[in-house]
Amino acid sequence: QVEVVEIGGGLVQAGGSLRLSCTASGLSFDDYPMGWFRQAPGKELEGVSCISRSGDTTWYLDSVKGRFTISRDKNKNTVSLQMNSLKPEDTAMYNCAACVVVAGLIAKRSDFHYWGQGTQVTVSS
Repeated sequence: QVEVVEIGGGLVQAGGSLRLSCTASGLSFDDYPMGWFRQAPGKELEGVSCISRSGDTTWYLDSVKGRFTISRDKNKNTVSLQMNSLKPEDTAMYNCAACVVVAGLIAKRSDFHYWGQGTQVTVSS
């Protein structure tokens, strides 16, 4: 049975930092480019960042460029998102999943059928 688990969210003041981590049991992230996605109440899911299978290439949503850094650790089967200079508009539920980048937009891969509980990030002003 596959389980994807995201941790690291919390409540932080604007300007603060958080580090999110995602790992899985029963599934190797090595087979996929992996990414982070977020959804705020009343808004659509948006791709925040994506990292290639090798880890050599990364993509970011324009609004987080220069503030967020995605990384992956193949030995630990983990994908992480370091979030600095957080803003209230970063408030959302964050999930990780396999990603694809099309015309600069980060999307969840349609053939990746695993979705964790997510981790809530709340940034106060």
